[in-house]
Amino acid sequence: MSESVTMQGLACPLPLAHTEKIVLGHGSGGKLSHDLIKTYFLPAFDNPALRAGNDAGIVTLDATRLAISADSHVVAPLFFPGGDIGKLAVCGTVNDLAMMGATPLYLTAGFILEEGLDMTLLARVAESMRDAAREAQVQIVAGDTKVVQRGKADGLYISTAGVGVLRDGVNIHGANAQPGDAVILSGTLGDHGIAVLSARGDLGFDADIVSDIAPLNELVAAILETGAALHVLRDPTRGGVATTLNEIAQQSNVGIVLREDALPIRPAVAAACEMLGFDPLYIANEGKLLAVVASQDAERVLRVLRAHKYGADAALIGIVQAEPRGRVLLKTSIGSARVVDVLMGELLPRIC
Repeated sequence: MSESVTMQGLACPLPLAHTEKIVLGHGSGGKLSHDLIKTYFLPAFDNPALRAGNDAGIVTLDATRLAISADSHVVAPLFFPGGDIGKLAVCGTVNDLAMMGATPLYLTAGFILEEGLDMTLLARVAESMRDAAREAQVQIVAGDTKVVQRGKADGLYISTAGVGVLRDGVNIHGANAQPGDAVILSGTLGDHGIAVLSARGDLGFDADIVSDIAPLNELVAAILETGAALHVLRDPTRGGVATTLNEIAQQSNVGIVLREDALPIRPAVAAACEMLGFDPLYIANEGKLLAVVASQDAERVLRVLRAHKYGADAALIGIVQAEPRGRVLLKTSIGSARVVDVLMGELLPRIC
């Protein structure tokens, strides 16, 4: 993938601003989400850890570097093939810490319960969280519960926070991608988003698609053990791979070029996306990571990923270039190139 691709002759339409009221797109993880953070939250809470724009904030306490992350989960339905809101809450927070190269240790969990929620359903969610925490080797050490009136919470929402420890010498950051780096994806695209959509009955056909929800901290630890020059890690959740790579390109002020024929996509997911007019690059994943590594270490990282159950379908999907700065391009199977922009609106609401 050494052939350079440029933006000459490529253009994108401008999205609507939506500055008056909150819309579903503000929760998409795409452009509207970024605008909301930039306009309202960052000015109010500005500090170096938040300003870095990574999956978790890094702070130092008595010479120990800690990664701290927070997440909220409003997925509908609460249970879907391969997972549920409880497993999602634990794995999502664990993975945000792992993407900084941290070892996750402790989580908190806040529950917003709707009046009338079946107690047996709540027990299933708690058991799922317990099992996911055991697999990730983390403890849920604090929590909170609130109840709202019937019809005000769709059954159950969960809010989590997590704390992890960074080992010495680990410096993984969205601004660290360098021209010449390889872009690796740990597995197939879009499994989670399409699995949730299938559970809603929105596909119109039966599909054997299971969510990829998984804790990735063990997988990240295995990559770190190789000693590879690991520059960036991200889990492409809301907004998908496309939006996540745009974030990296902008933070690092580089261009990223993907190769369409290298993208791993399950046939059932591809079929669902084709029928619904979706691009798999924008579909949410909950058990995949993107790794930007020095080119000379790419094969070593791929071997480690493919030897792990959560990285068996890992693939080298692109390269980092100096230009076009802050942009992601896709080299298509017919040799043309197109801009891959951030997600502009809300593709699949309530997906995580």
